[in-house]
Amino acid sequence: MSDETVKYLLSEDRIPKAWYNVQADLPVPMAPVLHPGTGQPVGPDDLAPLFPMACIGQEVSTERDIEIPEPVRQVYRQWRPAPLYRARRLEEALDTPAHIYYKYEGVSPSGSHKPNTAVAQAFYNANEGVKKLTTETGAGQWGSSLAYAGSIFGLEVDVYMVKVSYHQKPYRRALMEAYGARCVPSPSTETASGRAILEQDPDSNGSLGIAISEAVELAAQRDDTKYSLGSVLNHVLLHQTVIGIEAIEQMEMAGEQPDVVIGCAGGGSNFGGLAFPFVGKKIREGMDVRIVAVEPAACPTLTRGTFAYDFGDTAHLTPLVKMHTLGSSFMPPGFHAGGLRYHGMSPIVSHLLDQGLIEAVSHHQTGCFEAGATFARAEGIIPAPESTHAVKEAVDEALRCKAEGVQRNILFNLSGHGHFDMAAYTEFFGGNLEDRDYDAKALETALQGLPPVAAE
Repeated sequence: MSDETVKYLLSEDRIPKAWYNVQADLPVPMAPVLHPGTGQPVGPDDLAPLFPMACIGQEVSTERDIEIPEPVRQVYRQWRPAPLYRARRLEEALDTPAHIYYKYEGVSPSGSHKPNTAVAQAFYNANEGVKKLTTETGAGQWGSSLAYAGSIFGLEVDVYMVKVSYHQKPYRRALMEAYGARCVPSPSTETASGRAILEQDPDSNGSLGIAISEAVELAAQRDDTKYSLGSVLNHVLLHQTVIGIEAIEQMEMAGEQPDVVIGCAGGGSNFGGLAFPFVGKKIREGMDVRIVAVEPAACPTLTRGTFAYDFGDTAHLTPLVKMHTLGSSFMPPGFHAGGLRYHGMSPIVSHLLDQGLIEAVSHHQTGCFEAGATFARAEGIIPAPESTHAVKEAVDEALRCKAEGVQRNILFNLSGHGHFDMAAYTEFFGGNLEDRDYDAKALETALQGLPPVAAE
């Protein structure tokens, strides 16, 4: 270990002091967020019932560096900086000339990247006198992270968990409850939006869009309650950029620069967290790097969706944002990467793809689990089902290097561990895991239901 590495690990200044805002460097500005009733750009007053003013300000900011409050940095110190590893044993197992690096976010208290924004959002809400937060969760990584953050800052937390994941992942649910949160399977009978879905389909597996509707509905009814989102929105991805900021410094310490940067993508938070600082270097400095978002073939928002204005939820309670979408009524099949089962993609990620600054690919789940098992046997870490998508693409890239006889540096985000997801691995090892494709007719119907502004 070099002296510089020791200094980095021991320094009190090792945690980034500011988040990076990619909006400051966009060659073309993003499309505005629209009010669903008027069709006009939303203002702070439109968002105030759901979010604290600090987060609303970050949502629209074009300032490049946004200071991280010291109380947030103090909590970050529990697990940040997250380690960057070179996967030498994986390289050997693949017999590839590639150098494979991974940023490991599974070292956080809840086992994923999600606390990076959960802690920030809980701090801002508590600072503005909020008493309770509502939210949704898919696989449970976000719900458990907000539950953890709420316990730190004295906030009640209600989590609406996609029903298929609620039953598949009981230990994630237990973790939320251990942190003091209340976890409810969605769709539920607690909200008008949940009851409406159950009337149409009593056996509904749920979706992130439905769970968002339930959490938003309840937050809007109480003055002391706000809604907290774990992905998609600008301020959420902003908070995650500590990942990429650290990775840039750590890669420099390793004496190499990535040729390819990879992250799994559902709503876009862990992908954006790693990728955006590299996107900034690509725009400002001409950095020669491919940046690849990897999504499930069963919910292919970036690779199959339409770049259009749409609602972020199923009940149409949210503002309209321009994003890659499969349609707000789209219901993905019940595959195991629950955190990637969202009909839309972050507007910023969608915009970057539209501008040609990033790429997108999709993979089926059995190939991802196979790559995850290969990684685990080489590196000793069980990846979360979501993270296996990034592992799969990194392995494929390394094998391309082998076939082409070239050496490239590959960096991917291992966004969380799979310790709470072993039932999925059990199904995979037992040969019971199926590759599921989306219903093409249902997708066509969902896209036909896009709001009229989508055609403008």
